[in-house]
This record gives sequence, structure tokens and C-alpha cells, in this order.
Amino acid sequence: MTSFKILSGLALFCAMTGTAFAHGPADSVAMSPPDAPFQAVSALVPLPDFLPGMGQLFVDPATLPAGPFMAYDHDGALVSTIYMLPLSQLTPDQGFDDLTTSGALVDHVDVVYNAGHPGVEEPHIHVILWHVSPADEERVAQ
Repeated sequence: MTSFKILSGLALFCAMTGTAFAHGPADSVAMSPPDAPFQAVSALVPLPDFLPGMGQLFVDPATLPAGPFMAYDHDGALVSTIYMLPLSQLTPDQGFDDLTTSGALVDHVDVVYNAGHPGVEEPHIHVILWHVSPADEERVAQ
């Protein structure tokens, strides 16, 4: 039952964010590096500067662990906005409200389980708001 509620909540989140982006990203995050308070994730935790499949990530440390994480391609263009939602914080009585966005148009959304990594060590879900088409995800593949 709890898993159903979590997935229902994520589906609602994805549906709502998909309609919320009717314009381009804020100038402060449109190109890498984004303005402060965003910092390179690689400067905060032991991760590579560019993560294949995700890109170069920046986050406001005050928003951890959820983010948003802004992800950029090799040319510094914003390709996705990522939220990292710990499963332990997704309960019937707890969730994530009012997560900020980049303001960029969302092309599609991926929801991916992650067992943990430096910075968000516990099992969590990546909610990835892609600002490029599935074919253009290649821009961060390597």
C-alpha cells in the first residue's frame, strides 16, 4: 500500500511538473555554471565532474538531498533538472513540497531507482525532468 502511495505521488508530481514549464529556464541556470548559490557537485562530494548519463551537476547545498540538481551537457547547456528523493522520506506522512524548478520546458520525465552514491548515500529515487528529447540525451551519454 505504501509503495502504491509513493508511486502515485511521483506520478502526480511528474504530471504536474510537466505542465508547469511553459517557458525557458531562468537566466541564472540556463548555462553552466549556474549562479550562486549553486555549486558543482564534484566540489561537494567525491564524484567526477561529468557523470555519463547525467552530465555536469550543480546543486544549492541548502536544498540537499532533494535538490534540484541542474545538469549540463559538454557545451554547458541545461539538459535536465534532477531531484534525488530518499525513500526513507517518502512516507504517508512525509514528502517533498514546493521543490523549485529551473523554469525550463520539460520534454519528458524519467523516474529511476538508485541504491545510493556519495552525497545521497541511502536508497533514493531520481526524478529527472529532461529539457531535451530522448534522442538528445546522447549529449550527456559520455
